[in-house]
Amino acid sequence: MKPHHNLAETKTPDGARLSLHEHDGSFCIRLNGQDLMHSVTSTSEILLGDLAAEHLGRNGPVRVLIGGLGLGYTLKAVLAKAKPQAVVEVAELMPEVVEWNRTFMAGLNGRLLEDKRVVLRVGDVVDVIARARPGYYDALLLDVDNGPIPMVRAGNVRLYGDRGLQALKAALKPGGRLAIWSAAPDRSFEARLRVAGFAASAVPARLYATAKRSAYIIYIGDKPAADISPAADRKSSKR
Repeated sequence: MKPHHNLAETKTPDGARLSLHEHDGSFCIRLNGQDLMHSVTSTSEILLGDLAAEHLGRNGPVRVLIGGLGLGYTLKAVLAKAKPQAVVEVAELMPEVVEWNRTFMAGLNGRLLEDKRVVLRVGDVVDVIARARPGYYDALLLDVDNGPIPMVRAGNVRLYGDRGLQALKAALKPGGRLAIWSAAPDRSFEARLRVAGFAASAVPARLYATAKRSAYIIYIGDKPAADISPAADRKSSKR
């Protein structure tokens, strides 16, 4: 039996232990000893990238923001479909995770960080979104935690409340797409997406490609292509 290797570890801002492990060529990041993400169960992370990338415009440059680098599978999926002129920003809170991708996991997806389309931002994705100009991004992808219920960092709940959703919506272009990875269904969150003005849907995601059942959920929120509020309707009727 091939051994398990504890390659590196660090502390999260909340003081939890984040560690990187390798076994027989596969990699796993754990939080306090519990699997957080694993290279052999990356199907849902790839789906997250695919669902966002399929919505990108075919003409002209696009700008995408991915919240959470992880093992790089979502980035890989987006880059596979993005045009050469696209800009794909990756916001990763933990600099150690970036370093692990570039060193221990360079042969997995770590070399994608060298792609000319990639802009790496080491820091909180909440801050990146707060600084964005209105209508700046064509797509926002969030895989920063366990979804609307935080596990890695308590402060991540800011993304999924009413103010967070309005900030996400403001940062998207008209017709832009928000895609959020979630470890479990959350109907109240899906309802908040609709209240915030998104066309919301929940897409089941499998743990691995051949799994018979879905284990996770990808929440999709599409921003309307135009203002469809009653005020906008009254203005258009006067023309």
